[in-house]
This record gives sequence, C-alpha cells and structure tokens, in this order.
Amino acid sequence: MYTRRILRRTRTGATLLAAALLVSGCSSGNATSSASSASSAAKEETAVLAPLPRSTPEALTPYYEQKPAWRDCGVPGFQCATLKAPLDYADPSAGDIRLALSRKKAEGPGERLGSLLVNPGGPGASAIDYLQSYAGIGYPKEVRARYDMVAVDPRGVARSEPVECLDGPEMDAYTQTDFTPDDEKEEGALVAAYRKFAEGCGADAPKLLRHVSTVEAARDMDIVRAALGDEKLNYVGASYGTLLGATYAGLFPDRTGRLVLDGALDPSLSARQLNIEQTAGFETAFTAFAQDCVRQSDCPLGDRNTSPGEAGRNLKEFFAKTDAQPVPTGDADGRQLTESLATIGVIAAMYDEGAWPLLRKALTAAMKENDGSGLLALSDSYYERDADGEYANLMFANAAVNCLDLPPAFDSPDQVGDALPDFEKASPVFGEGFAWSALNCTYWPVAATGEPQRIEAEGAAPIVVVGTTRDPATPYRWAQALAGQLAPARLLTYEGDGHTAYGRGSRCIDSAINTYLLDGTPPPDGKRCS
Repeated sequence: MYTRRILRRTRTGATLLAAALLVSGCSSGNATSSASSASSAAKEETAVLAPLPRSTPEALTPYYEQKPAWRDCGVPGFQCATLKAPLDYADPSAGDIRLALSRKKAEGPGERLGSLLVNPGGPGASAIDYLQSYAGIGYPKEVRARYDMVAVDPRGVARSEPVECLDGPEMDAYTQTDFTPDDEKEEGALVAAYRKFAEGCGADAPKLLRHVSTVEAARDMDIVRAALGDEKLNYVGASYGTLLGATYAGLFPDRTGRLVLDGALDPSLSARQLNIEQTAGFETAFTAFAQDCVRQSDCPLGDRNTSPGEAGRNLKEFFAKTDAQPVPTGDADGRQLTESLATIGVIAAMYDEGAWPLLRKALTAAMKENDGSGLLALSDSYYERDADGEYANLMFANAAVNCLDLPPAFDSPDQVGDALPDFEKASPVFGEGFAWSALNCTYWPVAATGEPQRIEAEGAAPIVVVGTTRDPATPYRWAQALAGQLAPARLLTYEGDGHTAYGRGSRCIDSAINTYLLDGTPPPDGKRCS
C-alpha cells in the first residue's frame, strides 16, 4: 500500500504490491482545498485523531530529557546518534527500542532555524539513507544553510531495530509468486506465500510487530524533537511521510512548526479504498506513459495511431505471455522474468517520468529480443534487492506498518474475487494484480490497532500539503482530501507527472516551499504550478 519513489537520486515513498512509492511556470488559482468526494455524513462517521495532552506524562520524562551523543557516521559531513523510546507508550515499563538518527549541521550563513526532519516515505524507506544520499546534500543550499538537516529511521525500519521476515532466497521465491492466480492451485500458492511472509515477520519480532504503528512513530518524533532542543517540529515528508507528519500534527498541534507534506495520503480511507484509489492512480500514470511512448520511435506498445487503451492491452498480452513462458534474464541466480516481476518492473517506472525511456528500452528488450534483464533490474530496484541477492528491510517494514495501521482490505480470497471488477475498472492494466496484492494483511500475525480517521490538527501553524495531478501512487484527490481535513492546511498543486513534486525540477513548487521553510510564509491556498 501507498508509495515509494525510485530511479531518482534516491528512492522514497510506500509500496502497494510489494508488501502486498524541467523548468516550470506557476500561477495562483482559486482552487479549494476541500475534498469534493467526502460527504458530510461520511465526515461524521469517521473518527478524528485526538491531540495528546500538552503535558508530558511522568513516565515519559526520562525519554524527553535525553541528549543525543553525536558521533562520526563514516559519511563525510554527517553525524549519527541513537535515542531510546518506549516500546509501548501505554506501558513504558515494558522496555525500550533504539532509534537511529543522523544529522548534517547547518552550513550558514544566516540565522539558524533549528532542525528540519525529513522522511522519504514507504512505510519502510530509510530516512537516514535519504538524508545522507540526497536531502543533506541536494536540498537547496539556502535551506541547508539555516537548518540542521536531521533524519530518524522510524521504529522497525533500517537502523532502528528493523523487522526481518524472509532471507534472500525466500524473498526471491516470494517476489516471483504469481499474484494474478488463474486457478485454485495458483490461488493456494499465493495465499501460502502471504502466510509464510507473515509468519516470518512474526517469528522475527513478535513484540515489536505490535508497536510499529504510524501513531507510535509520530510520538517517537516528538521525543526526537525534544532531544534536539527544538520547541517545534519542522519537517518535510514525502508519500507515506505525509501520513507520519500529519499524524504528528494531529497529536501535537501546539508543537507543530513548518510542515511540508508532499504526495499526500488521505488518512480517512479504509485499506480497500486506499488500494482501489491507488490502482486508479497507476492507471492514470500508465495512460500518460502510453501517450508519450507511442510518439517515440522505440515504443514496443504501438505507434502514433495506437490509443492508450490499445497500448495497455498490448502490455497485458505481454504479461500473459510471461505468465505462460518466463523470459530469460541472464541472472546469476537463475531467475527468469515472470509475470509478477515484469509487472513490478513496469510499476517501478511509473513513479518518475524520467524513467520512461528506460522502461521503453526494457520493454523492447523483453518483448522483441527475449531479454528480460532490463525489467528485472527495475523490479530489483523496487524491491531493494542488491547484487548479492540480499534485500533491504523495506518490504518487511512496509507490511508491518500498513497491516498494523488499518484492518485488512479483504478477509478472504473470495472477497478479492468479488472485488475484481471494481479493481479492473479502476485499472484494466494493473487492477487484477493490485486486488490480489491487497490480500496480504489478511494473514498478518497481529491484529490492526489503527483505523481510518480524519486528521484536523486544530491550532497548528500553517501546513503546506502538496499534490501532483498525475501522481501514480498518491492520487491527487488524496492531497485535496488531506488539505480539506487539516484545519491549517494550504494546498499547493503541481500539474504534471510523477510521484511528489518538491525538488523535481519545478521552480514554482520549489520556490513556494523554500519561501515557507525559510520565512514561514506559506503559499496561498490553491496555488497551482505547471
């Protein structure tokens, strides 16, 4: 579920299938930030995230009084530290977890503005990797001059007591499982794969698995804020990072500083609604890709006379062929390009239009030259599989957080079958796979502790919510919905392709966000950039 961005300077964002992320002009518009699809009745029925008391409970005081012991990270210019947080906020005596932090101190000149926390999404993406490989060196120099750039890997992620579920060979088998079953035997194999994945996660971290929710991660961020000596939290979150940031604002509105939520999620939706709306988002992105592809001489899906619908059918036909006969890849571990790996390879390139030429080349090789290595490489990038056949913990943490945050989308394979028409209507290309992938949380070893809820954050400082009109992974409607819920929100729109907008080439977007971060002046609500 959700998204993550790949094939850029770094990867960010949430994953639906895996656990199952130019110089532009701008203008100020009169668009409202309310979500047009949300009725008053629905608003009344959805719970609202309540803020926590302003005073710190006595049992948590030792956590809030910590001071990080910064040390060299081994990465030039960056320091690292660890902090403790309670495993269970309801029972702090039950033990601690260790949170890993990294920072790059403000470089000057100008008055220091405190710390700026960054999170790339996932859930499960490493904020520290993002900081050290991109944000700490690639954010605008004016921002880096006045903020200490800081990242904390959320609980269960990367360096913060990571959840582990399967080893490399087991993950290879998992990623090759057919997630569009054609008969009862294949359906049973898919269910068995989900069960094995879930059992592996439960065996690795039975206690931690009950305490990796977004609410708990947001509470951890408040401990980090206090340890850094900041009165308020300044934060840039992308993709799932928007849910984390919005949750913080809902819990601690009086401690919320300058928040940028880029590629926003709608916290009021159920798991099934999130999945089906994200399915439609990927169809929108594929349509844009197909329209561009058929204008290029190297497009394997058709020519200038080919409609996006026809291009999609051609792609589906290719997927069906790989299901019947996988494509050779030359992989050292003997993996061939199956339907599931081919589909993930295409999905991976939907996150960033800059990857479209690479996708055309990979599709051409697979469809016309019987060489699946390009699509396999895209799939491996999505899953964070390295050359040695080892996987980062992204997929494991992704499932752990998603399955705890919301009740499962489906209770049984039969429910998936009933929902297939809706998913295939949302995306003729990807709908079937997305529907079956939403079955993964059905077999999770611990029950969900969260529920769909509105986040209003009454009393918080202005929050900038950013949405991209053709974002595949976090559909634009979600940004409208979140901006409509957050009382202090300002909706900033990028009319374009790709997942998230800040730092992706739009001077209009970047200027609006930089001004907000540096001066505290948010863009006018409804501002649009193209």
